[in-house]
Amino acid sequence: MEWLSDPQAWIALATLTLLEIVLGIDNVIFISILAGKLPTPAEQKKARNLGLIGALVMRVLLLLSIAWIVRLTAPWFTVFGQEISGRDLILLVGGLFLIGKATHEIHDKLEGEEGEKVVKVAPKLSAIIMQIMALDVVFSLDSVITAVGMAKDIGVMITAVIISVGIMLVSAGAISAFVNRHPTVKMLALSFLLLIGTALVAEGLEFHIPKGYIYFAMAFSIVVELLNMKMRRVSKPVHLHDGYHEPSSKP
Repeated sequence: MEWLSDPQAWIALATLTLLEIVLGIDNVIFISILAGKLPTPAEQKKARNLGLIGALVMRVLLLLSIAWIVRLTAPWFTVFGQEISGRDLILLVGGLFLIGKATHEIHDKLEGEEGEKVVKVAPKLSAIIMQIMALDVVFSLDSVITAVGMAKDIGVMITAVIISVGIMLVSAGAISAFVNRHPTVKMLALSFLLLIGTALVAEGLEFHIPKGYIYFAMAFSIVVELLNMKMRRVSKPVHLHDGYHEPSSKP
């Protein structure tokens, strides 16, 4: 705990915590969309909380296994001249899973009941949590590698992860309610997941897309959507009051 008296460690903690929150936003959105498929608000909240707690446990365990994480960047095998490491493999599988899941959700939202010939069965809580945990591995790996690259002390890394996940736990309910309340925002969030999945696949193939480009595209899309939401509120038709009668056109 010597880092507590080091000003540089505090700066690293603040910076890393902010980055962990930014990296965790896509995780929260994904968890909110998956949890929103459950039939009751209680189950949705339980899935969100268990998913984020699972993410916290996963990240702490990975941080405690830094030596193993470092070895993940070493090539495991080669395909068509492309070296594939353990990290690349996880990013590829996770990215493809994200793309597939987001595409399925977008199709489901666009087709709705007209595209389905049978009555859907509500997903089970255990199945949703398993899906959340599977993606936690991918998001946690990216988060942990960022932490290892920014801080030297394991205490700083773990503290930053705990603070960021705590903030996400508090805000997950509000984010989930907002996303579920606005269908166009949910579609935008699913599009972000497609973008993130594509970026993960590209990263797994050693094609680096600067995170700044991705965050700028997402931020720009969010601003446009907020303007659209404001415009829709302003353009809502004004209903006549019950006690008001239009003037008669008869003389």
